[in-house]
Amino acid sequence: MGTRRLRRWLALCAITAALLGCDGELGGSPASSRSDVDGDPVVDNATRLVEEGREIFRFDTFGDEAFWGDQLQLHRAIAGAENGGVGPGLTPTAALGLGLKVDAAAIPAALAASIQAGEVDLEDPATTLALLRIDAVVGVQGFFADDGSLRSVGITCAICHSTVDDSFAPGIGVRRDGWPARDLDIGRIVALAPNLTPIAELLQVDVETVRTVLTSWGPGKYDAELLLDGRAFRPDGGSGATVLPAAFGLQGVNLHTYTGWGSVPYWNAFVANTQMHGIGNFYDPRLDDATRFPVAARARLGHISRPPSEDRITPKLPALHAYQMALVVPTPPAGSFDPAAAARGRVVFEGPARCASCHVPPLFTEPGWNMHTPEEIGIDDFQASRSPDGRYRTTPLRGLFTRMRGGFYHDGRFATLEDVVAHYERVFSLGLDDAERRDLVEYLKSL
Repeated sequence: MGTRRLRRWLALCAITAALLGCDGELGGSPASSRSDVDGDPVVDNATRLVEEGREIFRFDTFGDEAFWGDQLQLHRAIAGAENGGVGPGLTPTAALGLGLKVDAAAIPAALAASIQAGEVDLEDPATTLALLRIDAVVGVQGFFADDGSLRSVGITCAICHSTVDDSFAPGIGVRRDGWPARDLDIGRIVALAPNLTPIAELLQVDVETVRTVLTSWGPGKYDAELLLDGRAFRPDGGSGATVLPAAFGLQGVNLHTYTGWGSVPYWNAFVANTQMHGIGNFYDPRLDDATRFPVAARARLGHISRPPSEDRITPKLPALHAYQMALVVPTPPAGSFDPAAAARGRVVFEGPARCASCHVPPLFTEPGWNMHTPEEIGIDDFQASRSPDGRYRTTPLRGLFTRMRGGFYHDGRFATLEDVVAHYERVFSLGLDDAERRDLVEYLKSL
């Protein structure tokens, strides 16, 4: 099978069922479909959507540079005073230290050789601007004036939901779309902006309070409810931010996010409009509840409306969804778990530990309405109370090895998988012995 035919067939296998349902009426017998995918309108459509969605996921700001650049002036802090901005600027070394990543494939060979030879100054903000100019900074898009100066900056989905494999250098490598950016300190990046007044006015607090909240999140965390309810901190004083989730492994999964706000397409629209601050349309009257969501109700965030001619989000949602459904769950690296123990752990998972009663294979969440009360899972209701249903979603488990940094559960409260197992042992009185617990952890690491 040629490369083009193979690509089309893989696209069919990966997403046709997700997009169209499994009604068996795709034109001809399975044998004829397998033998003649070229020219099949279903495969053509699926392939087109995935390819368009990848570009959107990686590079589309949805017009949010009007917020991050034009309003917050973040580009000026990146450029630095010597390059027409303000302050010291953001050097490549500092950017990598904040968890931003560089796409090695976007770096020309000559530049790559110079970097490896130590001939490129990674302590100069001008180098950061050069990387932005060639679309090499994952999830960040620079917009340049005719004179070459950075005039604005925007963000894309990839900033939080992609990383790299570090194959070129730490923080520089091949893109890994869908992986959670667990070392990205998005709060500190936003806090660099010279003008945080738009956020302060939305929250009705002062700028220093905004900066304090942003810097409280820490690496790999973000608070998507802050601009809805203004509840920046938990009752125990900890940050209200949650760990960034994976964007892969969501095929067949109903509700998305830790507290089940809606489906993947819902959340794409929610984030693009209310968090990235793109230019589009969004409707959710649940946000009119001024008691639960005072900030959102005041700002009418559930009623964002733009004329179709100005909408830079809605037309892109189908392709973006298709790409996310096509993302492959990565395989745990060799040596990262004990295969024999994992095989025994699967028996524990599906048997005495009762994990599979909620984390139903192969989805590893429930088919249907995959939500539970805080009492059912033995934790507090703080994060659940910030959502419409007041419950927690059963998180899909595949690719857990990509989420080892930052802890488990929505807020990273459990540092290790052993801690998670110990929690359920206490809550459900499972009666597992030490060997069963160890095997169960190895199975989780193998998913």
